[in-house]
Amino acid sequence: MPTPTGMQRPQEHGQEAELQEGLSAFQEVTPEEAAAVLALLEEHEPLLNHSVAFAEHLGQELQGLEEANLRAIISSEQQVAQLLSALDEALAEVGRVEETLRVCDELLEAVRQQMEHIHRDSSLLHRLASNRTRLMDEIVFLTSQLQLSQEHHTALSRADLSSPAAIRACTAAAQALSSCMDLPIHPSYRKLQAVAEQLILFETLKQNFESAFIHHITNIFELQGNSQAPALGHSVAVPSHGPHHEELLPYTPLMAWLRNTSPALFWDLPKVYSQNLGRLYEREIKALFEQAKMSLSGRRKGSESAGNLGEANRDQAAPVEFPQEQGKPGGHAGQGEHRQGECQNPWWTRTCSSVPSESQRVSRPKVFFQQVLEQVLSEIQPLCTSEQQFLQEFFWLGCDSVELQALEGSATKGGEPMAPPEDPPHTKTRSQPEEATTHLLSEIFSCLELELRAFLDVCSTLHPLGCLQVLVTLSDSVFGTWGPSSAPPLSFLDSLLGNVLLLAKSNFNKCIGTLCKEIEEARPPSRMRGGVLPCVSRFQELLASSEEMLRTSRRRGELDKAQLRLASSVFSSINSLSSANLKVNTDMVMMENFHHIHNFLCQRNIPCLESKKREAKQRSREHMEKYVTTHVGQPLERLKNFFEGVKARLAQGVKEEEVSFQLAYSKQELRKVVEKYPGKEVKRALETLYRTIHKHLSPEENLLPVVWQAMEQGFIRQYREFEDLIQRCYAGAGIALDFTMEDLLSYFNSITTSNM
Repeated sequence: MPTPTGMQRPQEHGQEAELQEGLSAFQEVTPEEAAAVLALLEEHEPLLNHSVAFAEHLGQELQGLEEANLRAIISSEQQVAQLLSALDEALAEVGRVEETLRVCDELLEAVRQQMEHIHRDSSLLHRLASNRTRLMDEIVFLTSQLQLSQEHHTALSRADLSSPAAIRACTAAAQALSSCMDLPIHPSYRKLQAVAEQLILFETLKQNFESAFIHHITNIFELQGNSQAPALGHSVAVPSHGPHHEELLPYTPLMAWLRNTSPALFWDLPKVYSQNLGRLYEREIKALFEQAKMSLSGRRKGSESAGNLGEANRDQAAPVEFPQEQGKPGGHAGQGEHRQGECQNPWWTRTCSSVPSESQRVSRPKVFFQQVLEQVLSEIQPLCTSEQQFLQEFFWLGCDSVELQALEGSATKGGEPMAPPEDPPHTKTRSQPEEATTHLLSEIFSCLELELRAFLDVCSTLHPLGCLQVLVTLSDSVFGTWGPSSAPPLSFLDSLLGNVLLLAKSNFNKCIGTLCKEIEEARPPSRMRGGVLPCVSRFQELLASSEEMLRTSRRRGELDKAQLRLASSVFSSINSLSSANLKVNTDMVMMENFHHIHNFLCQRNIPCLESKKREAKQRSREHMEKYVTTHVGQPLERLKNFFEGVKARLAQGVKEEEVSFQLAYSKQELRKVVEKYPGKEVKRALETLYRTIHKHLSPEENLLPVVWQAMEQGFIRQYREFEDLIQRCYAGAGIALDFTMEDLLSYFNSITTSNM
């Protein structure tokens, strides 16, 4: 049996559960209720001490309240009955309203069906009227827009392009035909017999007119290509192509029409044009360069004859004739108006001036080909510029980005024409229109670059620095055309001149390399007697010529590098004299040449050679000091040798007072040496030294006074050194030189005065 304790535990758990349920049934006291309870407690505070009396008092009050509630309920029973009666009447009224609404809804349903029927009938009538209106509009549109006037029909059928008025009529008719054919109509309309017949008529007119126009324009191309250039005499010029361009420009609108309607046919015309006009340009360009070469040959012969026969024979040189400006007598036909689209550039204006005077030719004989080259370039520039502008205007190049592909044969693909897109693709570069024009110009001027290179080679052979003159002229031409911008425009002329300029730079560098090698490897003649070396004279001439060539040029970069290379080669050639077996004094020759270079550079004032100028001055001074050091001891050679031995003993550690006890340098030996150099003998030796210096120096440089003064200073230093050694090592011996410092100065002064 379970213990009493075990039986009590379930009872305790049951009581706790009931207690929890009872607690959960109570609600939490609100703040208002709590305030009311507090107020009640305050009111009956005296009774709180007597809980039994307080509980009885509360019970009495509760009983009173319940009795009051019962009385109130009994008194409001009649009002409740009245309220219920009113609710019943309201429900009956709602039922009557609902019945009335049902009857109305049945009536409105019949009306709604009638209105829907009326709406359907009205919609059908409106659609019928709209269809009739649209049909009438389409019929009017087709009959009015697909109608080509009889005037335009006649113009296209005849295809008369013989006069400007006829060309304008054909242009208007072709544009009207394009408007009819490009009319946006529904594809189903094309199945209508009338519309199909009209479109077939338009296509027939278009094809017939295209054939007639292409045949006509091709004939013009062939006639222009086979035409003969007018004779220009001996002038270095090419005829203007303005008349040819003016003949073709009226057809520009028709070319635009053909480009839009039949791109495949259109892109064949630039090829036909380049083939025919290329032959004409080839003849004219070759004639231009042949005449330029003849002018160079004539002027060169004239320069040579002027050098041999004198001033009276200078007029035998064949002058170069330059085309004159418009309005001036003697100008060629067509030259005055110049070329269409020619850019007015100061450089070209300068090069188109008339032939220089004879005095100018004589003052610059070495670059006589400069003006011929400038004239050739001044003729090429407007020729290419006007042709490029004409091609862009006539063939509408640059309007979109398909020109290059079309010119290269990609206008057709699989036998079907490819129409140009309305918008250029974003993947194409902006420079393709220029590339298309350049590609076409390269076919027209196919021989221009080869002829120009050959002519530049001829110019380069006319002078040792002819390649420099070519480079300078080309640089002025290129940068005069491009202007100050660092990004030159893409055009055929810029590309051509840029290629030729690179070639000219390469040739110039090769020429400078050859000249530097010749200067470095040059050897003086075996019988050379001093003076300026041939390599120095050559350097001077090259420098003077190059500076004259660049007198008006704005670009010195290449020349500065070349001048530095030449100067380094000359210095290297002079330095190599030290190992040469010459019959003259090497130091004197090197001193003279460095001095000559220094004076020349001082006169020229070339910024890039400032360092070389300072180096030349330093090297000249060094070799003069070396020469003076070598020859200053010759007049007193035995004295010099004696005191050299004395200095050697002192250097070996012998005391100054003990030198005189050396057998070879005793006082007796010193007296013997001193007795051999009396004043007259010293003066005679100095005179001999002066004649030797005079023999070594060349009269051109006039360095004898400078060297003699340096020799005088060196001799005085040597004399003071001898006196100092005598005082230090032979003090009290009563030994002194037979001449004094005043005697030496008088000897030098006498020799200088007697040889002035």
